[in-house]
Amino acid sequence: MKATAIAHPIQGLAKYHGMRDPELRLPYHDSISVCTAPSHTRTTADFESDREADVYVVDGEELSGRGEERVRAVVDRVRKLAGFDERVRLESENSFPSNVGFGSSSSGFAAAAMALCAAAELDLSRPEISTVARRGSSSAARAVTGAFSQLHTGLNDHDCRSERIESELEDELRIVAGLVPAYKETERAHEEAADSHMFGARMAHMHGQIAELRDALRSGDFERTFELAEHDSLSLAATTMTGPAGWVYWQPETIAIFNRIRELRDDGVPAYYSTDTGASVYVNTTEEHVDRVERAVSECGVDTHVWEVGGPARIVDDPLF
Repeated sequence: MKATAIAHPIQGLAKYHGMRDPELRLPYHDSISVCTAPSHTRTTADFESDREADVYVVDGEELSGRGEERVRAVVDRVRKLAGFDERVRLESENSFPSNVGFGSSSSGFAAAAMALCAAAELDLSRPEISTVARRGSSSAARAVTGAFSQLHTGLNDHDCRSERIESELEDELRIVAGLVPAYKETERAHEEAADSHMFGARMAHMHGQIAELRDALRSGDFERTFELAEHDSLSLAATTMTGPAGWVYWQPETIAIFNRIRELRDDGVPAYYSTDTGASVYVNTTEEHVDRVERAVSECGVDTHVWEVGGPARIVDDPLF
């Protein structure tokens, strides 16, 4: 019982922050994201009847501590759904840098959930598999369904699952990723989210923002979609910076990119910046303007990648072992 899956990481557009249930990873509110390709995680899972213990390897290193616990939560959920207790060997590789704000946990747990469910011979839809991936990372639920997706909040797996939002922007969008390699700690930021005095204000406007963003995607309104994403990045930063630990993820290069994108926009270029929990920056633009935007971002002294919209997690015939 062996299977391999690929999943693309997400860029948060209306980002979740904090969890009402950290074990099941149930977020306080809905969230919407877009998957980025060709960046991806590839994962192979193999349930073996004669194996004595689980083994989890990511980018050549065996996991321990909190990383191991998070993978085990996904594996245990699959074992429960499958009705067996076989041990598993799971190996994963990323095609892009991790722990720098590019969503490696989303693609990692999405690919793991997809591969594990296939290896366990579970016949599940992608929204159902998204509830498995969510136990490792809430953002991974959206990486399972792919492209533009919305994770609905809820208190159980029937409600708290991801669905894809169809949008004509899938073909038009180009994402210039500016790599600012500053390590970040997302887990701790989520743990203290509700302790920020800005958290209540964020909660108050998220419901309306989700509705507006979903409508903008459905209608193919590029400017409204990514203006909302840009504003959400500022709102998230305000919440993390005003928590007990005073998290400040942005670096000088981050701010330089923000300012350069504003200058481009003043010059008529459709470009909007966005950040997740980290210093790296996504710049959302169109195919027509992507070369100019990439030059502008690279002039800020950072490495760049140009990505398109990635599809859902999928099974492939290219195992890691």
